[in-house]
Amino acid sequence: MVQRPRRLALFAVLALVLPLAVTGRALADPTNNSPAKLTKAVTLNGVLRHLDAFQSIADTHGDRAAGRPGYQASVNYVVSQLTAAGYLPSVQEFDFPYVEDDSRLDRVAPVPRIFQRDSEFTRNGFTPTFEGDVTGVVQPVDVVVPPAPVENTSTSGCEAADFAGFTPGRIALLQRGSCGFNVKALNAQAAGAAAVVLFNEGQPGRTGLTTPVGPTPGLAIPVVFATYAVGAELVLLSPNTTVRVKVDFTEETRKTWNVFAESRDGDANNVVMAGAHLDSVQDGPGINDNGSGTAALLETAIHLKGVKTNAKVRFAWWGAEEEGLLGSEHYVAALPQAGQDEIALYLNFDMVGSPNHFFGVYDGDDSSGTAPVPIPPGSAQIEDVFEKFYADRGLPSEDTDFSGRSDYGPFIAVDIPAGGLFTGAEDVKSAEQAAKYGGTAGIAFDPCYHQPCDTRSNLNLTALDVNADAIATAVITFAFDTSTVNGVRAPGKSHGRAPRGSVS
Repeated sequence: MVQRPRRLALFAVLALVLPLAVTGRALADPTNNSPAKLTKAVTLNGVLRHLDAFQSIADTHGDRAAGRPGYQASVNYVVSQLTAAGYLPSVQEFDFPYVEDDSRLDRVAPVPRIFQRDSEFTRNGFTPTFEGDVTGVVQPVDVVVPPAPVENTSTSGCEAADFAGFTPGRIALLQRGSCGFNVKALNAQAAGAAAVVLFNEGQPGRTGLTTPVGPTPGLAIPVVFATYAVGAELVLLSPNTTVRVKVDFTEETRKTWNVFAESRDGDANNVVMAGAHLDSVQDGPGINDNGSGTAALLETAIHLKGVKTNAKVRFAWWGAEEEGLLGSEHYVAALPQAGQDEIALYLNFDMVGSPNHFFGVYDGDDSSGTAPVPIPPGSAQIEDVFEKFYADRGLPSEDTDFSGRSDYGPFIAVDIPAGGLFTGAEDVKSAEQAAKYGGTAGIAFDPCYHQPCDTRSNLNLTALDVNADAIATAVITFAFDTSTVNGVRAPGKSHGRAPRGSVS
């Protein structure tokens, strides 16, 4: 794979690049020592102040993605806020595999359209991968639209004979099927194609994105893979369709950071952790995903600072979540067994203000029967706290899959109980959910998920306000008493830790 290193000039981690951000904050109040008092202190305006700062960072730097200056500035902002509140925050540095992808698939004519990377198309993963930028007329090669009823039967591009009549210099449009992607691409190149658009075959389960891989010695044209819908659209518009195919990416190792802050008081052998990922996707501000969880957790930490807790409370803001939970994975993997055993539970807050929201609670008791991963005992009791919060306010809530998809995944993998909140991403709201929560059925919970439009305006403020209170309630509830989860009694000192996996 072609590597073209690009270096970022990063500021020192603790160089506070946003000095104005520490002004205008209410000081931590030691009397915020109950759920009612803490939720009153954690206001929507306080949360929005942080989100305004994150939007400003994204406006300045383009995004807040790990490995880029906007993430550095986001780290500096969180550190500055915690320091001003009286914490002694720590920053954990780690290396991660940075990929910057500027690949494109655009319809130039007729009716220009930019297809969305990672949702409508993706670059290939061939070895080696050729980088290039080509604009030309699309020519379908032995494609079947609508698809054959039986999957893996399309022979599009599998034989040299498929390219009889192919016009050299055009862009070959090929369908997934009975031979390897690399075979198709190399056959197209031999026939004179300037580039290749591969698309999925179209049967159920074969409509979305996959990444073509395999040895492609001698490949010298750019190749991308598209969804069946994109391929079918291009087929229907041919023979007069012109597209741009660009493969351009960087792969290198870069540094990023997790941020932590701990309560002064509390049993260090009984730690309540609460976390949210701080990074955005590339080319997006990431205000709902996950400025919303980051900001609500930060405001909770600020107002909890003066409270004398029974458990040690450890707040975490994770780096490189969007690259595959890398920050939380690094943290958990670096913990010795004794450090893992000290953690009573982990609370995760990823997307808590989706514009077309539902109130989702991680299904810690697997009552919906959808969990694809083992659920540590004690997780059901965390779910109970959130469900009670909504019920006490007369609000609906429902299970959301305990899938390990966010930063709680590395914790449950080592049998640490976990729970949290989620208001929805790319999945579509049902009519039943619209009747329950309001909003619009038939569209995504967050239509701007992983898109540049995930801005400060991409929030449901009612959901964000409610969930900020839910976060504060859960954190302080467990800060005073974790006995339902792990058997450690409160108030006062621990009376002995129950073995991991038991609840008394």
